[in-house]
Amino acid sequence: MRLELLQAFLNVVETGSFLAAARLRGLTQSAISRQIQALEEAVGAPLLHRKNPVAPTVAGERLLPHARRICQEWQRAQESLREWLQGQQTELCIAGIHSLIAHQLPPVLQQFCQEHPEVQLRVTALGSDRALKVLRDGLVDVALVMDNPLMTRGAELVVEPLYSEPIQVLMPSTHPLSRYEQIPWKALAEYPQAVFKDGYAMRSLVGSHLARQGLPLKAALELNTLDAFRGVVRQGQLIALLPESALVDCYADPELQVRPTEPPLLRRQVVMVTTSDRYQIPPIRRFLQLAAQLIRQPEVEPASGTDPHIPQPSARLLSVS
Repeated sequence: MRLELLQAFLNVVETGSFLAAARLRGLTQSAISRQIQALEEAVGAPLLHRKNPVAPTVAGERLLPHARRICQEWQRAQESLREWLQGQQTELCIAGIHSLIAHQLPPVLQQFCQEHPEVQLRVTALGSDRALKVLRDGLVDVALVMDNPLMTRGAELVVEPLYSEPIQVLMPSTHPLSRYEQIPWKALAEYPQAVFKDGYAMRSLVGSHLARQGLPLKAALELNTLDAFRGVVRQGQLIALLPESALVDCYADPELQVRPTEPPLLRRQVVMVTTSDRYQIPPIRRFLQLAAQLIRQPEVEPASGTDPHIPQPSARLLSVS
């Protein structure tokens, strides 16, 4: 049954006339008559007494309150969608990788809150694969993740690049690899590593990079937080391959060292992902614009005593295509 049939029925009852209902709907009288006939066929009973004024039959009286509720609910649904499309939403949910949320996202959140005080921000730190899953499931509006073409490509997704950053080696200050200015991959592969858990894009990225060089990934311990990586590596037994933005707090720690690798260099691309329908919503689109403008790779300072000849990360303004 089409909603317009119920609306035509209500219009005829309210005006008491097929002609008045037709004028109200911008239709011909014969079109309204056909709609009422179609509704009567659908319910299996006559609904209106064709007299002047038109009045509902007993079946019509029973249908009338249900028809009103259905049409009112549809009107409320339309208004709710219209407000949402115009940006009148009450919350914006974001899921993203830990390092970005901890270091680069706060200025974006602050600016967005100033511009949209009526919108409640909800931010959750998740691994890239998990963040993309909750986006696809409709639980969040935006995912800030490491790019994975197998998961970030699709007609329903909008992907905006944020920045590219190198993957570097975190190690105890007394580790044998600390003698290198740039660590050879073959030497790195000889030592056990703390790695991200399966399901994290970083785990796949590092494992694939080593495999292409015919080298093993000696995964000794699986972790999923940056604090855990720093704490474990500080104990002096393991190394870890981590993105540059995750190492901001490590340069000031005398018990830790950060080193770049020799070529081939490993980098990760960080992107913003939303769905094509959400991209049309003004607050979501504004959040993506602010992130593109304000997110920079972190400025890091080497710890005192660090060899000045060893290349260190530098801040860069990120571009979005």
